[in-house]
Amino acid sequence: RKGRTFWEYFRQRCFCRKALCRGRVVRVPTGTLVRVVGTELVIPCNVSDYDGPSEQNFDWSFSSLGSSFVELASTWEVGFPAQLYQERLQRGEILLRRTANDAVELHIKNVQPSDQGHYKCSTPSTDATVQGNYEDTVQVKVLADSLHVGPSARPPPSLSLREGEPFELRCTAASASPLHTHLALLWELHRGPARRNVLALTHEGRFHPGLGYEQRYHSGDVRLDTVGSDAYRLSVSRALSADQGSYRCIVSEWIAEQGNWQEIQEKAVEVATVVIQPTVLRAAVPKNVSVAEGKELDLTCNITTDRADDVRPEVTWSFSRTPDSTLPGSRVLARLDRDSLVHSSPHIALSHVDARSYHLLVRDVSKENSGYYFCHVSLWAPGHNRSWHKVAEAVSSPAGVGVTWLEPDYQVYLNASKVPGFADDPTELACRVVDTKSGEANVRFTVSWYYRMNRRSDDVVTSELLAIMDGDWTLKYGERSKQRAQDGDFIFSKEHTDTFNFRIQRTTEEDRGNYYCVVSAWTKQRNNSWVKSKDVFSKPINIFWALEDSVLVVKARQPKPFFAAGNTFEMTCKVSSKNIKSPRYSVLITAEKPVGDLSSPNETKYIISLDQDSVVKLENWTDASRVDGVVLEKVREDEFRYRMYQTQVSDAGLYRCMVTAWSPVRGSLWREAATSLSNPIEIDFQTSGPIFNASVHSDTPSVIRGDLIKLFCIITVEGAALDPDDMAFDVSWFAVHSFGLDKAPVLLSSLDRKGIVTTSRRDWKSDLSLERVSVLEFLLQVHGSEDQDFGNYYCSVTPWVKSPTGSWQKETEIHSKPVFITVKMDVLNAFKYPLLIGVGLSTVIGLLSCLIGYCSSHWCCKKEVQETRRERRRLMSMEMD
Repeated sequence: RKGRTFWEYFRQRCFCRKALCRGRVVRVPTGTLVRVVGTELVIPCNVSDYDGPSEQNFDWSFSSLGSSFVELASTWEVGFPAQLYQERLQRGEILLRRTANDAVELHIKNVQPSDQGHYKCSTPSTDATVQGNYEDTVQVKVLADSLHVGPSARPPPSLSLREGEPFELRCTAASASPLHTHLALLWELHRGPARRNVLALTHEGRFHPGLGYEQRYHSGDVRLDTVGSDAYRLSVSRALSADQGSYRCIVSEWIAEQGNWQEIQEKAVEVATVVIQPTVLRAAVPKNVSVAEGKELDLTCNITTDRADDVRPEVTWSFSRTPDSTLPGSRVLARLDRDSLVHSSPHIALSHVDARSYHLLVRDVSKENSGYYFCHVSLWAPGHNRSWHKVAEAVSSPAGVGVTWLEPDYQVYLNASKVPGFADDPTELACRVVDTKSGEANVRFTVSWYYRMNRRSDDVVTSELLAIMDGDWTLKYGERSKQRAQDGDFIFSKEHTDTFNFRIQRTTEEDRGNYYCVVSAWTKQRNNSWVKSKDVFSKPINIFWALEDSVLVVKARQPKPFFAAGNTFEMTCKVSSKNIKSPRYSVLITAEKPVGDLSSPNETKYIISLDQDSVVKLENWTDASRVDGVVLEKVREDEFRYRMYQTQVSDAGLYRCMVTAWSPVRGSLWREAATSLSNPIEIDFQTSGPIFNASVHSDTPSVIRGDLIKLFCIITVEGAALDPDDMAFDVSWFAVHSFGLDKAPVLLSSLDRKGIVTTSRRDWKSDLSLERVSVLEFLLQVHGSEDQDFGNYYCSVTPWVKSPTGSWQKETEIHSKPVFITVKMDVLNAFKYPLLIGVGLSTVIGLLSCLIGYCSSHWCCKKEVQETRRERRRLMSMEMD
């Protein structure tokens, strides 16, 4: 619209803020570039305000002093360069290297004097309006090569030195440039592919030590001096092994242009190769030395070295239990530092007869001095400002020292003063030290107890530590005996200086096995410590008793074999045992249904129990009317009597005594030894009473949700006729809420024979009611039925019949066959009210929407439309980038 390209319009709208937009600026280095003949010239050029998506094109032109510009090179036009430069471009001496979309570098290799002049970098303009500058010019001066660098001698010499000796290296550098230039010099060390800067002198006259040479430079060990007008000397007062390698002298020439320094050329020369010869150092000690206990140990360390200058040795004697001094556990005995100061303990002395012989003296040696001794030697050479550095180090081969001593002579015997003949009996072992030699006042004895399980001869069995005693009389328990020792079951004691006892208060079957003791002799050292010198093992003692199976026999009998319903049932149980120590008995009375009774097959009922402490407990006796109707008592230590008063027909079955024998363990604790079951005693009532049956009937097997469900439980009586007052019923209703009987039944409601109704709590809204309609009919009603009320319903009936004696007898529980109830949903009633509410709301919302639309269009959106004349204008030319 305004004659601008898309990119100009985009830049102005999206990037220009607060009048910061400006045109393109082509830039090259400011000032004058100075180069020497034969070096490479690099001139960068970039556009500072270019935001295009593609690469910017650049043209380079050259003008010698006083002439017009000649095309030199271009990034986009092949025929741009003049004929004069075509050949140099083809040889690659002149080339353009793009570094970015808006930057390029001009490279001229092997600069010649004819390359001196002005270089112009320009970029073609594609903008509709010109903004900024599109070219920039830089001046280049070409000087003759007037820098001369060389070593002090040719060819470069090879210096062979010893560590610690001084050396000097020289390099000559001079420049005859007509301009005012400065020289910078760097000494560089080459060791294979690695390079290190030693010391540098900058063009501003400052010294910079290389990495790792800072301390040596500040101490004066490494220096850089000038000799005359063109010589530079590198001085090292004390050569180190790290100084070995090839040394180069690198000289660069610098010039200042408008306050900025430019490096115009650089030259390097090999000066010398330095070889550091290692110092020869050896330390020798005697290989094997034997010394008697209590005597003095004298070891000599002889040093051999090829250094005869001012070096000082540092000697360290160390001790180790192994012939390898590098392993952990080595300790320093004595040390003689380079200032001839001795560091040692009171009973160890270090001295030297001459400069090459050093003696170690250990007084009053003992068994702990047996081992390997090493002589560590280090040579130190003096450095600058009273500093020292290590030039060599050596370690002698180990000197094996064996200390001979007289072992204590004694014997150890183990005997059992108490042997268990049965489980829980005590065991006591005595470990005695005999045949000890007199005059062993510096010897004390300790004991260790071990256990080994009995195995076959071909089995490998490891011993288990029970307890161990240290030289300071400290007793430590093993994992097997720790807990039992803390509980007081294991007792370790020492009655005399030569007798150690081990007692097991209650021996268990797991304690059977072999026991043995180990008596250790401890020798007193000069520092009042005790060192173990000898172990003597006793012969093992086998603790064992034969294990026989525990035998427990229970016999039940019935003193009165014939009785009728309502009478008292009595049963006695006689117990006999074998191979059980001090038994006590617990009794449990059980009842089973007789053979042929299918009401609850394979069901054993626990009635009453009496434990080993004569505590009686009712188990599963659930007849609340006869809580005191069963009694279990202990007649004698091995005889028990069970009585059941007012027996009923439902009590028929097989009764047994389950007896468990208990043995005392650890005082008040008991261990189960054996369990046995008596022979059964049967209660059988020979009666010809009525037979009861139950059935379920419903007039509404399929109902609609919310309707009433009625279920009748009808009881029929067959056989002898009964007076209605002589019979009563416990009725319970159950439901299985599934199409089959695969789920567990749920108790709904129950009515006992006394007329008390109990209803279970449910999670849905329907209610239940249970009532007795007649003597033999019971009605269950479900009010406000829900979907969850579908399923199989059945009733369970327990008849009660009054006996001639006036007591009520409980008959066998009977179950009816299930009836399936279906609950359907009334679709019309279910959707009637939601449909009416939905139609009403839709009508109201539609009318309200029409009213709002009419009002909005009439008052809010009204405006006048004025038709204006359309001018005829000439189309303007537009240019798209």
